[in-house]
Amino acid sequence: MSRARKVDVNQAEIVEALRSIPGCVVWLTFRVGEGFPDILATFMGDIYLMEIKSGDGRLTKDEQQFFDAFTGDHLAIVRSVTDALKAIGVSTR
Repeated sequence: MSRARKVDVNQAEIVEALRSIPGCVVWLTFRVGEGFPDILATFMGDIYLMEIKSGDGRLTKDEQQFFDAFTGDHLAIVRSVTDALKAIGVSTR
């Protein structure tokens, strides 16, 4: 059975900020399901997976299982533009 995927209220702002960085490409992956993170970004030859949460939102069971099983280098929970920029190594000063 298909479930509607909830989009966090801060997703558009975070995606827009990342896409404004030259060389950063973002794909929306929140519809994949089964705990897969909300966005995939590439920047300077690296791939970043980000789970977007608003406020004090917590990982679902599927998301936690994905985080526990992931063996790559770049997986983050982001709650703000600042978090997303830090995740890809861009200074926010």
